[in-house]
Amino acid sequence: MARKSRENPEIREFILQNVAVNSGNIAALATKHFNISRVAIAGYLTRLVNAGLLIPSGTTSGRRYERKPIHHERHSFTLTKDSSEDAIWRYRVLPLLAQQSPNVVEICQYGFTEIYNNCIDHSASVAATILVTIYYDEIQIRILDQGIGIFEKIRNHFNLVDARHALLELAKGKLTSDTKNHSGEGIFFTSRMFNRFNISSGHLYYAREIKFDDEWLIENHDTNYDVQGTQVMMAISPKATWSRREVFEQYQASGNVSFRKTHVPIKLGKYPNEELVSRSQAKRILARVGAFSEVILDFEGIIEIGQAFADEIFRVFANNNPDIHVIYVRTSPQVQTMIEYVRQAAVMAERNPLLPRKAT
Repeated sequence: MARKSRENPEIREFILQNVAVNSGNIAALATKHFNISRVAIAGYLTRLVNAGLLIPSGTTSGRRYERKPIHHERHSFTLTKDSSEDAIWRYRVLPLLAQQSPNVVEICQYGFTEIYNNCIDHSASVAATILVTIYYDEIQIRILDQGIGIFEKIRNHFNLVDARHALLELAKGKLTSDTKNHSGEGIFFTSRMFNRFNISSGHLYYAREIKFDDEWLIENHDTNYDVQGTQVMMAISPKATWSRREVFEQYQASGNVSFRKTHVPIKLGKYPNEELVSRSQAKRILARVGAFSEVILDFEGIIEIGQAFADEIFRVFANNNPDIHVIYVRTSPQVQTMIEYVRQAAVMAERNPLLPRKAT
């Protein structure tokens, strides 16, 4: 009788966790990672196809593998002032998550109800579509509307220069066009609860993805086409260990349950083909941060900044707002040098009264 081959669960897990972004070279990637033969990896791939977890395509030399959804549903609904996000959640989405852990379900509930409620209250859309796709390694929830578009809505309401400025303000949190009925915290927290979160609207695309070191990969760019309305995608691993409450607590001040901390990706304040050199750019990035007691300025993706830009943040703003704790992270050597330069200049100005203490 033929002996049953022993399968390494780590190899199987590695393939399933990495195939989404390595569909064309997953075999080579797994072969190198585990230092085993290509033939052995091919066996794993064949068994995963037979188990209904992967879909193969292409010839032997150009073989590709994609995740096969365990479940997929799509529903469209008319939106009226009487629409109820909790009813859609309860009857259309929750039953699909019956096998998921309680913390994952509560995060999905928070994200879904917040985004769907935005469609009802803010989008001016006549309809919304939801798509729920469950893979072995990921739960995806998509919500699409055909309304004015989230960035355009914010731009109009707050009289901002353009949609890109609206995106920057949205990322800071505490932004809403309806202060009577909304706190402006929904998208801020939703985007931080899920492994991946993205918004497409008009010509702008914004995405956040949590990395293994608990830092964020943040991406924003112009699309080659205009998206009518707003499209939101939220994705979380079924193995996520954090809770909704733990995410809230990351942005609360010590001993204070209110939303007191914000994280500002500096790259969102940078327009294409320009450098961050002026005081007006710094002021745009710092707008509304007075609503927080702690501000994390994230310089990921920024190579250099100008002296005036740095001075406005780290001397002028710091002097005028001593109760706001400004933290900067992920700086390049050039950015770090400029920050240290203006901070040292601020110290020297305090010591020498002949030097100006504030910008004019």
